[in-house]
Amino acid sequence: MVIVDLANTVVGEASRRDMRARNLPYRASFVLLFRSSGELFVQRRVAWKETYPGHFDCAPGGVVQSGESYEQNAAREMEEEMGVRGTPLTPLFDFWFEDAATRVWGRLFSCVYDGPVTLQASEVESGAWLSLDAAQDAAPCCPDSRAALEEYRRRLDAGQLTLPYSGGAAA
Repeated sequence: MVIVDLANTVVGEASRRDMRARNLPYRASFVLLFRSSGELFVQRRVAWKETYPGHFDCAPGGVVQSGESYEQNAAREMEEEMGVRGTPLTPLFDFWFEDAATRVWGRLFSCVYDGPVTLQASEVESGAWLSLDAAQDAAPCCPDSRAALEEYRRRLDAGQLTLPYSGGAAA
């Protein structure tokens, strides 16, 4: 895994086990997967995940591997976890999140996809298409992806971002 400092500068590498045990800061991708009608895909993590087991995840993604960019990671994770391939991902912003379980520099992406979703059984228990409001209210929710969604909504409300889809409503 790529290990970074608090300024998001790469300072080394570590195994996932060491990264989690020492709560080292790392990079991860987060993706808001929308339908063209405006619903957001929210997945429920399996009960045996190392962090936030059984939680809803409104911006799935993954830990950036050594030699991998945020963009490469986001595309790989969308394909692995949801079977979504070849869909353009739009980078939105980077953010810092920290709690007792994780310290992460995340990059939030969005995409619009109207095809079938094929969940990776080893990581994802279930999923559903929800309105932005319902996605934000899903509980329990992974606190890092909730923070990403809250910042997305704040920037959307402030006119700093536009919706990635043409139809539907924001809420």
